Amino acid sequence: MNRNQLDTFLRKHHQEAFLWARQCCGFDGELAKDVIQQVYLKVLEGKARMKTEAHPKTWLFSVIRFTAIDELRRKGKWQEVEIEEDMAWETEPEESDSHESLIRRLPKMQQEVLLMVFYHDMTLEEAAQVLQLHIGTVRTHYDRGKKKLKEWIETRKTFEV
Repeated sequence: MNRNQLDTFLRKHHQEAFLWARQCCGFDGELAKDVIQQVYLKVLEGKARMKTEAHPKTWLFSVIRFTAIDELRRKGKWQEVEIEEDMAWETEPEESDSHESLIRRLPKMQQEVLLMVFYHDMTLEEAAQVLQLHIGTVRTHYDRGKKKLKEWIETRKTFEV
């Protein structure tokens, strides 16, 4: 991809890239702006290069994700939890929970998979590439996340009735 094509590509996907950066940064808009700026600098300076031009959006999302992780680590906000599923699902949702807050309560990997598929129109295969995971692992996170969200939404509906 030459410089003009790259510039056009980044402009076309800017909104979606910012939303993904925000999601990778724990929905912190200011941190997401910093991450996006770093990503664009990496891309335009040639520090982040696309190996094949087959999936440029997947490549961009990968660069954003890893830049966000680096930035969160640098700021001391990154935490890895080994047994995340039980911890994230201990409490039931409150009546006032929005869909975004429900998604935020899911384990990190399930959040990322669901956000990529539902909000960024990626396939499970593309999500697997971005996350650098096996497709079966991504399918498992996708399925578990959907089931838990469905359960929480149905529970919330029973509170509303």
